[in-house]
Amino acid sequence: MILKIVNAILILFAVFMGFKQGYAMFSGKPEMLEMFGKWGLGRTGVMINGAITILAAVLILFPRTFVWGNFLMALGILLIICFHLQDRDLKGVLIELPFLLLNLVIIYLQYPLKNM
Repeated sequence: MILKIVNAILILFAVFMGFKQGYAMFSGKPEMLEMFGKWGLGRTGVMINGAITILAAVLILFPRTFVWGNFLMALGILLIICFHLQDRDLKGVLIELPFLLLNLVIIYLQYPLKNM
């Protein structure tokens, strides 16, 4: 039971972070445009990435799309990690790595309300 509560808290945290970062990308915040701009993504690309991140956060909330939402969010984080590695920015990689692992742990623990 405690594991399900911890998993639910982790899911809520991942969804909150997905909405927060997705909205920042979708609305075109200068920090996001600057970060993605150095990798060659323009405003439209950042907005699309933000919309996909928000969609992934929504998909995590439902049992049928739970795994797909986590994979989609992990894929977005992995893309950012690859961009950081391309720039040899290990600090950026270390910042993103816990969020990637969070999605993988959530997938491993499965949807907490599945059997209730």
